[in-house]
Amino acid sequence: MPDEELLTVPEVMARLRLGRSKVYDLIRSRRLPSVTIGRSRRVPASALREFISHRLAEAA
Repeated sequence: MPDEELLTVPEVMARLRLGRSKVYDLIRSRRLPSVTIGRSRRVPASALREFISHRLAEAA
């Protein structure tokens, strides 16, 4: 996992087309895994892909 891409909250917001509050709500509720580095919150790209796949499976 050392080469794992870590996305910032604004990058996640842009990819999901959601607002800041909603992204932080997903993180807070543990539906979207994240890590804290210093004072910054980062979302692994693989976690975002998994979140999207899970949501697509639920919708099917």
